[in-house]
Amino acid sequence: RSAVFAPNGLLALTASADRTARIWSILSGECLRVLEEHAGIVISATFSSDGNSLLTASADRTAKIWRVESGECVRALEGHAGIVISAAFSPDGSLALTTSADRTARIWSTMSGTCIR
Repeated sequence: RSAVFAPNGLLALTASADRTARIWSILSGECLRVLEEHAGIVISATFSSDGNSLLTASADRTAKIWRVESGECVRALEGHAGIVISAAFSPDGSLALTTSADRTARIWSTMSGTCIR
């Protein structure tokens, strides 16, 4: 569904129809982590600007924030009534922006997971 490089260029992140996102080593080609907590297709995935966090958007109507190092899901951003089509971090990583098939965009606090707008 989507693929992006980490800011340092050493990792890649893919989003897939098998309901996972995967972190890959660019040097070895090895899959380092499989992120499996979504209940629907993972439509998009991206790194934070510091490369320490990931943000995924899914057909399960959620976006999720993950730690790159551990692969742990640290926040679920819930509230859209439709598929979450895309998600992005703000430059400083304090906010997440999501868009949905419900024809809304939402801004979330990445620290609390609260929808701000």
